[in-house]
Amino acid sequence: MASIKLGGNEIRFISIFESITGSSVRDCIIDEDDDRIVFVVNPGNIALAIGKKGANIRRAREFLKKTIDVVEYAPNAEEFLKNTLAPARVKNIIINNSRDNKQIANIYVDSRDRGIAIGKNGRNIAKARMLAKRHFNITDVIIK
Repeated sequence: MASIKLGGNEIRFISIFESITGSSVRDCIIDEDDDRIVFVVNPGNIALAIGKKGANIRRAREFLKKTIDVVEYAPNAEEFLKNTLAPARVKNIIINNSRDNKQIANIYVDSRDRGIAIGKNGRNIAKARMLAKRHFNITDVIIK
């Protein structure tokens, strides 16, 4: 796993998010391109982060005035990538090494869920690529 460096803003956002939701956050990415904050919560903390009927995440969005995405961490790359693309139904994930020794994840999703996996304007696939690179040094993520 790559080492993750957090800046002052990320640490501040984590502190606020944890105090609002009661979940424990492992990572935070401020995604300026899509104007959102992506929180990676520890395994088993996703329900706490979202809250009953989405109450916690709604409060955090209102407080931070940003779109918030929450992903549950998993210690293996396949499970983690599945979590990044939820609620899309992932059938299979194959991680290959390319000729130049880069890791590429090929993710096979249910054909009805391709749109969900890619997301509006490619937001979900961009999030998956960002997190895969940051946590597992996977260079590219391809939806099939």
